[in-house]
Amino acid sequence: MAEYMAQGKQPEVLFWVGCAGSFDDRAKKITKAFVKLLHKAKIDFAVLGTEESCTGDPAKRAGNEFLFQMQAMTNIEVLNGYGIKKIVTACPHCFNTIGNEYPELGGTYEIMHHTQFLKSLLDEGKLKVEGGKFKGKKITFHDPCYLGRANGEYEAPRNVLEKLEVELVEMKRNKKHGMCCGAGGAQMFKEPEAGDKDVNVARTEQAIETSAKIIATGCPFCMVMMNDGVKAKNAEDNVQVMDVAEMIANAEDL
Repeated sequence: MAEYMAQGKQPEVLFWVGCAGSFDDRAKKITKAFVKLLHKAKIDFAVLGTEESCTGDPAKRAGNEFLFQMQAMTNIEVLNGYGIKKIVTACPHCFNTIGNEYPELGGTYEIMHHTQFLKSLLDEGKLKVEGGKFKGKKITFHDPCYLGRANGEYEAPRNVLEKLEVELVEMKRNKKHGMCCGAGGAQMFKEPEAGDKDVNVARTEQAIETSAKIIATGCPFCMVMMNDGVKAKNAEDNVQVMDVAEMIANAEDL
């Protein structure tokens, strides 16, 4: 973004990468897949690079409002300094925090989840995708809490998956009745409390019940939890966990 500014240019959209997409090895693959699609669709985009810091979502959910506001204000200052209007992110936590909690701190932007953005690119014909290697495969979609129940977006990821001509099978608990992967509310960063079963294992069992070959998701936190769940069930040979963007980018190995 700094380079854009130096050239006096403004990108069409700012890609907010997020902590997971920047530092987690598995989530980096989602970032790369999405960037590949942005290039293919000839979207003029920029990133903040080292100027991007955590949105403050984990701090706020864990109850540290002071730290959240410090992190948020730092980001808002940077975003407003660059005159950013439109943001796309592959993380529902960032999507929810920037979209719903930044406005009252002085940061108002049009923000889209990457599945919404991909849907618009496919609808406008900027991206084209045939079924490719996923055609006819049984896929189940796990709704991320902060995309689905918190922001009411259930259709965009499913519409994008349908473009791949997959056989979309729903888990017993889906859409507004969907179940958390167990990572939200900063739970991702701590050991679970004592109980009968880890949340992510229970959710993975629901996914495996559908006989789907791929558990599709749209959140790097869900990606970690569902992957761990698949490992816990020793199902790695039969079930893959993939982000929607990875599926579109890899359908024909673009």
